[in-house]
Amino acid sequence: MKELIADADAAGKRLDQWLASQLTPDLSRNRIQSLISAGHVQVDNRTVSEPKHKLREGSTIVLHIPEAEPAEPQPEDIPLDLLYEDNDIIVVNKPAGLVVHPGNGNWTGTLVNALIHHCGDSLSGIGGVKRPGIVHRLDKDTSGVLVVAKHDKAHQNLSAQFADHGRNGMLERAYMALVWGMPERPAGTIDAHLGRSHRDRTKQAVVREDREDARYAITHFTIEERFGENSDATALASLVECRLETGRTHQIRVHMAHIGHPLIGDSEYGGAYKTKANRLTDELKTTVQNFHRQALHARLLAFEHPMTGEFMEFTADMPEDMQILLEAFRHGGLKAD
Repeated sequence: MKELIADADAAGKRLDQWLASQLTPDLSRNRIQSLISAGHVQVDNRTVSEPKHKLREGSTIVLHIPEAEPAEPQPEDIPLDLLYEDNDIIVVNKPAGLVVHPGNGNWTGTLVNALIHHCGDSLSGIGGVKRPGIVHRLDKDTSGVLVVAKHDKAHQNLSAQFADHGRNGMLERAYMALVWGMPERPAGTIDAHLGRSHRDRTKQAVVREDREDARYAITHFTIEERFGENSDATALASLVECRLETGRTHQIRVHMAHIGHPLIGDSEYGGAYKTKANRLTDELKTTVQNFHRQALHARLLAFEHPMTGEFMEFTADMPEDMQILLEAFRHGGLKAD
């Protein structure tokens, strides 16, 4: 804990600016801003969470500096749905809501924390650190099959398979997505480069091929089921299988939104369709509004075992929340005009 008294020079200055002038080089301004935003700073016995708060002469500022968190993920006893495990790899059916890897805002409670606890001494380490080797990821709110390496050799081999995208090997990835509307063709390919969105840098967007950050991305889709078909060859929604030829961040979500059929429940890329639920029958509307994630499930993953070369294929049934959503669309539709 640090306690400071605002002098005459502090009057009218921003809290973060003045604290930085007093505490550099021990604390950077960015670190100070983070501490303020996290509620670790008090001014005259009142918690202030706004870095640009203006100071007055004579104010007492108390800064609580929490202990540093361990640099490496810690083991946590989190239940896992295991599909396969040996000395080299582990295959899990990841539930929706579970973050794969620790990061900003999610330092605990992740799949990596769970795997460190589960695997124990069977992890020989990745890059000299005893942790699981993540070779591909699923979004927090996407469920389904995911493979993880237990040691460097397995990690390097699987990484090469995923980088090759199955062009010269056995890798296959198939997802089930419930989307608004119905694509024009029963099957097709979306070939559109992805990059950072100019409007929101946390999102991906379809971008020009010549843009510096553009990365080619290809998704093959097949319509599996249609809901609420109309005489004009349209439908209320469709269950679509998507097979990845590349594995970009949010690829399926962005590609399906790009062709006008965003995933149901996708608040990031399908927000414009939120009001569509108002036209549904009451029961279906309630089910859709209570579905708080994108309707996406990694159904199938096939690859070559990194050590034996054996072809391995794993599937995971659609989770209960998506099954309930599908049944609601099978029996519901639009309100009568």
